[in-house]
Amino acid sequence: MEYFNLTKEEETRLVLDAFDDLQKAYSESNHKQKYELVARAFDFANKAHEGLKRLSGEPYIMHPLAVAKICVTEMGLGSTSICSALLHDVVEDTDYTVEDIKSRFGENIANIVDGLTKISGGIFANSTSQQAENFQRLILTIPSDIRVIMVKMADRLHNMRTLSSMPLVKQQKITGETLYIYAPLAERLGFFNIKTELENLCLRFQQPVVYEELENKIAELTPKLVSQYEIFIAPIKERLDARKIKYKILKRIKSPYSVYKKQITKGLKFDEIYDLLAVRIVVDTQKGTDEADACWSVFGIVTSLYQENQNRTRNWLTKHKANGYQALHLTVMHRGEKGEKGHWIEVQIRTKQMDDIAERGLAAHWKYKNGIEEQSEFDDWFQSVKELLSIQNVDTVEFVDRFKMNLNTKEIFVFTPRGEIKRLLAHSTVLDFAFALHTDLGMHCIGGKVDHKLASITEELKSGNQVEILTSKTQQPEAFWLDFVKTQKAMDKIRQSLRPEISDLLRQGQTILYQHLSKLNIKTLDENINFVIDFFGYQKHNKFLMDLARGKVDINKVTAKTFQKKSQGIFSRIKNVFKSNEEDGNTLSVNKSKVLYLTKKDIMSNAVKRATCCNPIQGDEVIGYLEDKRHIIIHKSECPEAQQLRANFGNKIILVGWQKANTLSYSTTLSIEGIDRQGLLRNIVKVISEDVQINIKSINLLAEDGIFKGMMTIFVHSNDEVERISEKLLKINSIKEVKRVNIVEN
Repeated sequence: MEYFNLTKEEETRLVLDAFDDLQKAYSESNHKQKYELVARAFDFANKAHEGLKRLSGEPYIMHPLAVAKICVTEMGLGSTSICSALLHDVVEDTDYTVEDIKSRFGENIANIVDGLTKISGGIFANSTSQQAENFQRLILTIPSDIRVIMVKMADRLHNMRTLSSMPLVKQQKITGETLYIYAPLAERLGFFNIKTELENLCLRFQQPVVYEELENKIAELTPKLVSQYEIFIAPIKERLDARKIKYKILKRIKSPYSVYKKQITKGLKFDEIYDLLAVRIVVDTQKGTDEADACWSVFGIVTSLYQENQNRTRNWLTKHKANGYQALHLTVMHRGEKGEKGHWIEVQIRTKQMDDIAERGLAAHWKYKNGIEEQSEFDDWFQSVKELLSIQNVDTVEFVDRFKMNLNTKEIFVFTPRGEIKRLLAHSTVLDFAFALHTDLGMHCIGGKVDHKLASITEELKSGNQVEILTSKTQQPEAFWLDFVKTQKAMDKIRQSLRPEISDLLRQGQTILYQHLSKLNIKTLDENINFVIDFFGYQKHNKFLMDLARGKVDINKVTAKTFQKKSQGIFSRIKNVFKSNEEDGNTLSVNKSKVLYLTKKDIMSNAVKRATCCNPIQGDEVIGYLEDKRHIIIHKSECPEAQQLRANFGNKIILVGWQKANTLSYSTTLSIEGIDRQGLLRNIVKVISEDVQINIKSINLLAEDGIFKGMMTIFVHSNDEVERISEKLLKINSIKEVKRVNIVEN
């Protein structure tokens, strides 16, 4: 909609219509209706924001109205949250104060608005310390009133929905923040739909070509999936009806981001993803009915009709997920029609109450917990956040890292020797389990018995393991324990024990670094220290210094040449992309309206470097990171490192692209798998060297039991050329898979 040409009357009607929509949504909720309070909050916010516009041109009040509607329709929140959403920008953007809000709307709403004001402007600012401090303020609001976070979540969701009006560089920063914290936080609070939408919007703005391609493929396949769904559920409905079970059945087709993530993590092609379709059966139970029994009854009906894949059955009834989610998940084989292949379909079974909690997260949890004293998963999480806040002498950056870990909802369930169940983070070790049982067990742990077999303290545990901890009175915590433990309790207790040793390691590391820089006649400025830390690929300053002191870093790799000025060829054009900061003539700031198109000369110079973590080549969607005043690193857009850079250093992200007339060759690595046979290597070399006529850097194939796997590094001009090579290799008899992989280059 075009907002810039609206008349005053049209703007007024637009705003009033939006408020009517909010009131209607509120009237349809099951909350106690406080229309007068909501109307007063709207009138106050509307007058406060009068005359203000968003970048899209729409009246600013439309944003608080949209946030309030998300609170009621998508989060199930009531009048306090709705009013707080309507007022959430008043204190920041106008002359009104928190006291003004308190005098008009009461202490609860004022406290929420105050919390939202303190964390406004995005989590991350320009400097690392400021980013961490803003983030810390966000976390501090959790124990006081979780509704601050929930309204902030709604605020972020609406900002993501309207992100197209923002400058491109700002889009990269905001999507980076969203994937880094808001999407995981939405999952932790049980807002699955919001998490999914945030992830999809991030993919849409970070990698528009990939998003559109996946969206089109899913849309093209949807009619076939719908047909499969109708055929699949027909006999299930017949059995449920015969048993007089009240139910509803829904279909879920995988979202673009979910498909994309599976492609990246599993290395799958689109047509190799078998679980694009999932079926949800929601059972409407009578009061007093055992909800778990109701789910198991439906489970029995489904498995009597279709063959179950027992390895993929998940029981979230007995032990809820960390975000309160309950359901039975099973995967069954649906036979193909008219000669088509059979395919797996995931079935989710849950009751109406479980479905409500899955859809509305924390708000629904409150609704059903009313009057129940039992400690829930959310209560446990809130307690863990309080414990995190109580830890003394922790720098803000470390604090942020700890909370990010605290958001993890992937868990395992491990048994004690007596058969008691303990919940741990996925990938937890024997040592983590020891600390989970008791601090003294962790401090003196020397190993364990996992399913009656001896195991080291570093061994990762899996769900279902039974673990016995072995201890020794002479055992004491060591610094290297911090390298492999996963749980917050283990880290905190180890750090407390090792605090003097850690301080000593930090001093030693700093001394080694300063002495080396002095030997090279390099000043110990923050810029140079950060350059060295980045050179070795470290994100955390203290981690680098500790590893340096422990001999895990070869500081001699940093030479005087490392600091020499590099080729200046690119800067004749970069000055069109960057402009000098008036306060500091040596500092470059981004002109956000420009895109830097990379040429062969740029890539060959040391001013522009391809990140070794993802090795981007021409044709890849990339972002640029201004490493320092004179160097740019380019990453593939989907690279995990790029996501962290977007989130933590949004002010250093620049827009980059590839100049079409670029004939530079890039080394890239392909993995190849298939059935071994005589003459296969000769066929591969012929395709690469003769048919495609490109150079081979190395080939390494290993055959075992008739199957071969290997890596081949070649020189290509673009990712289009990689696709052509892959297609030709797959035409060779016995080659079954060819994939481009990221190999860190030395």
